[in-house]
Amino acid sequence: MKIGIVCYPTFGGSGVVATELGLELSKRGHEIHFITYNQPVRLELLSNNVHYHEVTVPEYPLFHYQPYELALSSKLVDMVKLHKIDILHVHYAIPHAYAAYMAKKMLQEEGIYVPIVTTLHGTDITLVGSHPFYKPAVTFSINKSDAVTAVSHSLREDTLRLFDIKNEIHVVPNFIDLDKHDYKFTDCHRTMMASNNEKIITHISNLRPVKRVQDVIAVFYNIQKEMPAKLMLIGEGPERERIEYQCQELGILDKVIFFGRSNEINKILYFSDLFLLTSETESFGLAALEAMASSVPIISSNTGGIPEVNVDGVSGYLCNVGDIDDMTEKALYILGDDKRLKTFKEKARKESLKFDLHTIVPQYEAIYEDTLTKCLVL
Repeated sequence: MKIGIVCYPTFGGSGVVATELGLELSKRGHEIHFITYNQPVRLELLSNNVHYHEVTVPEYPLFHYQPYELALSSKLVDMVKLHKIDILHVHYAIPHAYAAYMAKKMLQEEGIYVPIVTTLHGTDITLVGSHPFYKPAVTFSINKSDAVTAVSHSLREDTLRLFDIKNEIHVVPNFIDLDKHDYKFTDCHRTMMASNNEKIITHISNLRPVKRVQDVIAVFYNIQKEMPAKLMLIGEGPERERIEYQCQELGILDKVIFFGRSNEINKILYFSDLFLLTSETESFGLAALEAMASSVPIISSNTGGIPEVNVDGVSGYLCNVGDIDDMTEKALYILGDDKRLKTFKEKARKESLKFDLHTIVPQYEAIYEDTLTKCLVL
């Protein structure tokens, strides 16, 4: 198949999953065309089966906000015609599914039919989509897609609750390339982060308010009072300054390492003893899955799609949002005994096997084939 993939080319979960999906599909013999405004951050190698097409938005003084959806629709039309793309897989309802539908209608005028598969990732539904200004457009885009997937059962239920959806929504979870988490580093890498007697606690996010990183700091503050520990914070976002000030006020700034946008996440996770995910809501929790694949147990909020990834009492523990005391108690329980910690690490890795890309990607292939077959019948 020739598959066009539309996504945000960023460090966010949806962009990472879309890029990894395209790369794996290319290894399985499909021709992949990424169509977006920048080359995706995880798209390091182009090949005969992997292509990138940049969407350029011309600057016109007439427009206060430049019309990206219009530029994307036009680019999709051109790319489908030029490369004879069979199917479009768009990640995020707004603006991608909306733009893809307009492209589809333009192509139909020329006798070309290209079906659309839309994957819902979370904020396009729970934040952007639920806003009254965008709700009609989101509903329209989902209902006009030829197939719709969501990354968790929780997100599927949220979508059906918030919108008047006529389409069936298939749940296809996010995935991970476990081969990329089967690595070995020397202990000298660990000593750059912490001393041998210090536990390494890690958090990865875009540091937005919804991630409640202040709770991460509060839990870590309690942990380091009971045992030597260091906190690794990976990511950039609007809450960083507030978090740094919080660490300073608590007197733990020297025990927290701010990595920003790091390209060495694998090394950090490899030596981590615990991962904290204290979000207000998560549609899936890809960062937690990456940690589990690196044999890191999770202390997380019991919200959204996280319980579908982090199994309470097995790969870690689930706690109510904002319950600092419970999160601290569960963290100290895991970290307080080396044998117990080793068991949790092993079980975290085992749970991550359910989300191996070699298991999940064929589900997308089946959806493509089914969608194309139905379109041929129509």
